[in-house]
Amino acid sequence: MLFLFLLNVLGYYGVLVGLQAKNKQNLLAQFDSDEYERQHEVTIKVPLTVPYATDSREFTRVDGEFEHEGETYRMVKQRLQSDTLYIVCIKDQTSKDIKQALAEYVKSFSDKPASEKSQSKTLQNLIKDYIATTTVLQSRNAGWSYAVVQSDIPVSLTSWASQSTSPPPRA
Repeated sequence: MLFLFLLNVLGYYGVLVGLQAKNKQNLLAQFDSDEYERQHEVTIKVPLTVPYATDSREFTRVDGEFEHEGETYRMVKQRLQSDTLYIVCIKDQTSKDIKQALAEYVKSFSDKPASEKSQSKTLQNLIKDYIATTTVLQSRNAGWSYAVVQSDIPVSLTSWASQSTSPPPRA
């Protein structure tokens, strides 16, 4: 019953975001207790030159997420040794699946059939044909005072005038 209430209030977006947060919380708990599947570990070596850096004897726990070639990875731990940073990551398939479901859900709101797209293009072009605007600059006074006038052509829906005053240039 609670699930149906959440689905009604938040929709699928809220449910998917909640699943994503729960997955992250579970993974972080596994990483903190050092109880995760070692066969999915990936070690990345990054050349790094840092002045006055001290070498690490053991790995330190880090938290982070990145995406590489369509796969989502979670950083578990890292170690700096000499001029190389070793980062241990785990491939996170669950997070990838949730993100893909979320992207498909959001995409379902914005995708329209081709016939509707062409109809809206035609309407936009029709509006542009009948409500054309031009800007006309006219000199109303001799000297250094000019007025800018804008009017809509062929039908005058709005028109406005703006006075632009500036001193004459110095010699």
